[in-house]
Amino acid sequence: MAKQRTILVTGCSSGIGAHCARALKADGWRVFATARRPEDIDALAADGLEGFYLDYREEDSITALFDAVMEQTGGTLDALFNNGAYAQPGAVEDVPTEALREQFEAAFFGWHTLTRLAVPVMRQAGHGRIVQCSSILGLVPMRWRGAYNAVKHALEGMTLTLRMELAGSGIHVSLIEPGPIETKFASNALAYIEKYIDVEGSAHNRDYQPELQRLRQGGVRSKHKLPPDAVYTVLKHALESSRPRPHYVVTRPAKIGVAMKRLLPADMLYGILRSR
Repeated sequence: MAKQRTILVTGCSSGIGAHCARALKADGWRVFATARRPEDIDALAADGLEGFYLDYREEDSITALFDAVMEQTGGTLDALFNNGAYAQPGAVEDVPTEALREQFEAAFFGWHTLTRLAVPVMRQAGHGRIVQCSSILGLVPMRWRGAYNAVKHALEGMTLTLRMELAGSGIHVSLIEPGPIETKFASNALAYIEKYIDVEGSAHNRDYQPELQRLRQGGVRSKHKLPPDAVYTVLKHALESSRPRPHYVVTRPAKIGVAMKRLLPADMLYGILRSR
């Protein structure tokens, strides 16, 4: 009987992480799933997942999580899906450095810490999969998303470098770049704009109003918004294919954005993006 494959999935309280963790379990994986709130960890356990606390902004929680997983598996791990994140909205000039630093702790530095723990374990085993849930905004920027654009562009650069450096090791590294997906992303983003951005005192106050309205209504309304299962489809390929891709662009708007970046002159591209 084949040994059950093991995967660590982060950000499983809702949305992409919650769906993918449960789908992986249904497909036969042993899933170690993380969340921050006790009630979310309990919900994961109730569905047969092995739930753990993780906050990427707390380095001690990262090492404690990884040590606990290693104890459960006897020191092995087949795959890591870095997923948990949030978006800090706001014009670049309005985002306090404190908020930018927190964005990077949660969606870049913490991911790097956890990935560095996983790589030696996979290297010793001679195989492994590392999948990073990036965003189309790691490839094509949007206004009012400077902090998130920055962290995802950084993630893209680091991950592609890691992929090249691990070539031949048996460890495969991939990026997933979703466009609009049905998650709680908008409500979380709204909380961070209210926490850090002085909307009333901003030179962009008038521009913020429709953006705030969209966030309060659940974010971008698009007939092309897909359920989290769209991400799981490409995650399966990244985990199981003998030749996983470096990039998996998900949703029609994301694919259009990539095509525009490839084909259009820069001034025309950024003019179109500026109007959105």
